[in-house]
Amino acid sequence: MIRQPSPQPIHVEPKTKGGVATAEQGLVMLDGPAGVAVAMTPEAAAETGYSLLAAAEEAGRQRGGSRRS
Repeated sequence: MIRQPSPQPIHVEPKTKGGVATAEQGLVMLDGPAGVAVAMTPEAAAETGYSLLAAAEEAGRQRGGSRRS
């Protein structure tokens, strides 16, 4: 599910490097940018992955281009 955009401008410095996911002892470990680390069940990781892909596609459209550069 994609959340509706905020009515106020977002003031953040976007990261340009993606995170790295690994499978360890039946869990998915995500090491993200800026030291973000998250452990998820396989189901939660899949749901997060789908949500990230959908949001990346929408953000690319908002920027007037593709999500891949």
